[in-house]
Amino acid sequence: MNNTLLIISREYLTRVKKKSFIILTLVVPILFAALMVVPVLLATKGREHVNVMVVDDNDIYINNFTDDAKTSFSYRSGDIEQIKKEALAGDYDVVLYFPRSSQKVNANLYYTEEPSMYLRSELESQINSLFFDYVLQDSFNIDLDKYNTIKDLSRSQITMIQIDENGVEKESMAELNKTIGMICGFVIYFFIFLFAGQVLRGVLEEKNNRIVEVLISSVKPIELLLGKIVGIALVGLTQFLIWIVFTLVILTAVQFAMPDKFMEMSGVDTEQIMESVKDSQLIETVNTSKMAAGDTFDTGNIFAEISSYFPISFTEMILCFLFYFLTGYLVYSALFAAVGSAADNETDSNQLTMPITMPLLLTIVMVMPIADNPNGQLAFWLSIIPLTSPVAMLTRLPSGVPLWELLLSMVLMLLFFVFVVWFAAKIYRTGILMYGKKVSWKEIWKWVRYQ
Repeated sequence: MNNTLLIISREYLTRVKKKSFIILTLVVPILFAALMVVPVLLATKGREHVNVMVVDDNDIYINNFTDDAKTSFSYRSGDIEQIKKEALAGDYDVVLYFPRSSQKVNANLYYTEEPSMYLRSELESQINSLFFDYVLQDSFNIDLDKYNTIKDLSRSQITMIQIDENGVEKESMAELNKTIGMICGFVIYFFIFLFAGQVLRGVLEEKNNRIVEVLISSVKPIELLLGKIVGIALVGLTQFLIWIVFTLVILTAVQFAMPDKFMEMSGVDTEQIMESVKDSQLIETVNTSKMAAGDTFDTGNIFAEISSYFPISFTEMILCFLFYFLTGYLVYSALFAAVGSAADNETDSNQLTMPITMPLLLTIVMVMPIADNPNGQLAFWLSIIPLTSPVAMLTRLPSGVPLWELLLSMVLMLLFFVFVVWFAAKIYRTGILMYGKKVSWKEIWKWVRYQ
């Protein structure tokens, strides 16, 4: 045990002191924060106030467009060439022109500086809606008020209600559960391969530098293997924790430095946002039971409101994520370490790791079907088999998994880890001291059988 702790300490301290570790630890949070902040800033910049001059030779759209916080419409009639020059040289950003046509909607958008995609989308949406209303009135003599009333009355809404083993009913957001499950599956897949790959490269580096010959004379192969796996796991967890903390610090600093930029995303002030949220169909659905009891929507407890939709709590989700990340990493890092000991270079190791990585690659390909049908036979078996369960089970969890299936998956994962360490140690003991020979799977199997 003392030897294993020494190896863990060596692996950890050696790697955290590297310049590459320090640089990556500092750069990645900046990139994470940039990925979150830059789209916000670009979207905010793209939604600056726009003045639109509308010219319609068909007299369909005159005085019919709806202004909002970011778009204002004005109207003129006459020669389009003259209007273009005057409008674009004056206070208008774009000129929306409808040439005379009896067949379909034709529109030209003139500008000097290219407008945002948001403006184009907004204009197309309003044009389609206005032309549809025009056709209803002009061609079919349908009263718009009556039509809108019928359309509102004919809208259907299906509320997803899940009944647990105790008969308790709970509203559920199937699409949200599916999305979160897919994200968790992809994230755990990424981290397992990221940190397990470090074990493979570490074994190859020590083998090529002949450092392992000195180490193996003082410690048992299994102690060396476990020390390397656990040491690199601690490095990964340390780096991951620093990334989270630094990213939150950067985002908090940016939000305090530019609060107006983030509020501009909505186009309205805070009171308008809250009124809009309270009036929305989503919040009305969320709080049906509370409103019936005379309660109001508690914006300070938003996470509690959201978590009420999930069959599994956030705490359980985090604990399960940590369990499957650690066990998945330990299993694949042990297998990668065994492969690294049997190979002499990275090219050979890539060929040997391909069969090992196929189960996890297959699972990531099947993430969509698993999320679509989390209780199907495919999802069940992939979440039980240890080599595929980290991704499959994390994909299923937000939609709800029976407790016995979760416990069975966890027990099998732990038992499989013990088997994999024993299996990898037998390969590691022989392969780590072999040089200059390209090893086949047949020969590796002989190492396992005859030792």
